[in-house]
Amino acid sequence: MKLWQQIQRLSLIQQIVCGIIIGAILGTLVPSWSFITILGDLFIGALKAIAPLLVFFLIIDSLAKHKKGTKTHMKTVIVLYFLATFIAALTAVVASYLFKVSLVLPEAVKNQTAPDNLQEILSGILTNAVANPISAISEGNYLALLLWGCVLGLGFRHASEGTKKVLSDISEVISKAIQGVILFAPLGIVGLVFSTISEIGLSGMAAYLKIILLVVGTMLFVAFVVYPLMVFLLLRQNPFPLTFYTMKESGIPAFFTRSSAVNIPINMELAEKLGLDRQSYSISIPLGATANSGGAAITISVMTLAAAHTLDMQIPITLAFLLCLLSAISATGVSGIAGGSLLLIPLACSLFNIPNDTAMQVVGVGFIIGVIQDSVETAVNSASDLLFAATAEFYDLNKAGKPVDVNKRVKIAQATQLSDTNFSLDND
Repeated sequence: MKLWQQIQRLSLIQQIVCGIIIGAILGTLVPSWSFITILGDLFIGALKAIAPLLVFFLIIDSLAKHKKGTKTHMKTVIVLYFLATFIAALTAVVASYLFKVSLVLPEAVKNQTAPDNLQEILSGILTNAVANPISAISEGNYLALLLWGCVLGLGFRHASEGTKKVLSDISEVISKAIQGVILFAPLGIVGLVFSTISEIGLSGMAAYLKIILLVVGTMLFVAFVVYPLMVFLLLRQNPFPLTFYTMKESGIPAFFTRSSAVNIPINMELAEKLGLDRQSYSISIPLGATANSGGAAITISVMTLAAAHTLDMQIPITLAFLLCLLSAISATGVSGIAGGSLLLIPLACSLFNIPNDTAMQVVGVGFIIGVIQDSVETAVNSASDLLFAATAEFYDLNKAGKPVDVNKRVKIAQATQLSDTNFSLDND
């Protein structure tokens, strides 16, 4: 009983780390204990069952909530958020082509073929997209869920507030169900790691290190090279003081909380210290916590292409470009859900005709590397929420003939931060 209480005190990440260690030890010492693999099978099976429902109702709920007459002063920040997410996905695709990484998927059937011409690609997408939505939920046809989710979501915009509340409640219940399944991730990880170690040995685990380096390396490149370049092109000022400030003050807390939603109050406080307009950042920061998902787009793109490389698939440029668009669009709205980006991998895999069973194995790999990947992803997302909220406002002010010295704003914010810290220490 005491042991169970001690386990409950550990965070989910700490429990997953323990699961990885236990699975590796058991897979090395007693590889014949094949019954342990059922833990991984149950975990993947549960995710496979509930993930289509989550995607379907999440899309419907998000679109149904949109209200007519939304003020257009948010246009700049919305464009920046989507553009940043798309460019992050594009960077991930380029990185995946330059540094091809394969995954160890014991049951994967190789020599799968991807559509190789635009007509075949579009024909396959449209055919899959108009499939029966009920069948799509049971079969995991994510393209159909995406289309019908959008159609129904747009239709529900005209529904009563009570109906929209029901949709929101259903979406919330399914999200909680997903969170409940994810609580069993440590046990599932034990089974998945055991299965990998017992079948392919410790050398196969080295492939996980490669995919971690590719995912995290791409995220850091985007955060410290691509995003600053975007800021420079808009403001024509040194972007690094603002970049480093947002990463230090917002990214580091988000790395440990692993939740963009939890980091919203922190970002709003930092926005105030940067001198941003309250009416603007009170909307743009919460919006960024869901709409700005560059880290998630990177995870989806890299893991999907890693699956394709594992299956020896040749991916044409047209299909890779569509993956960028799909990753950018689907990544929007998953930041507040634990493991949300991983649960959208099957949607991206369906674009390449990758079997759903194989896609869910990739999701399992994602949970194994999620100890590091999810923390870095959240840090990049949260820091860039503040970065682009500030950049959008500074850009609009410059355009209106009210130039802003970004470096000066950052120094004032840092001085305010230091003053608040000293005040707190004095009171203590």
